[in-house]
Amino acid sequence: MEENPTWIPVVALALRDASARVLLQQRLPHKHHGGLWEFPGGKVESAENPRFALVREIAEELGIRIETTKLSPLFLADEAGVEAGPAGVVLLLYTCREWRGAIAGRDGQQWGWFTLDEAAGLPLAPMDGDLLSRLKILDAVAGQ
Repeated sequence: MEENPTWIPVVALALRDASARVLLQQRLPHKHHGGLWEFPGGKVESAENPRFALVREIAEELGIRIETTKLSPLFLADEAGVEAGPAGVVLLLYTCREWRGAIAGRDGQQWGWFTLDEAAGLPLAPMDGDLLSRLKILDAVAGQ
């Protein structure tokens, strides 16, 4: 019988600009999936709900403020769907088009605005690649 692993809730943001580009950041070399590109975000802390965790993570990583009420849940992915091994991380992707402040990689990470086609050409972390593929389908259906 397969062991039931503990799950790790992680939140991420598909921040979109006026041109519908998405902001991605490159993972630092010494981190898991180092050098790969991802949606910004991070782990949900104990006693924290996902929206508040995402607001905190985005402020820490990018130095901008987003409002919980401006976040829209989009998709979720889990490691079991894209990687071999036990499913631990469950990634909740939100989208937002409004923020305050100037974006800066506060941890020294590279970041950039990409069309969805440009983003698909980047080396992406596995779950982020899965989420990006679904975002491309959603945009195609919506006619964006």
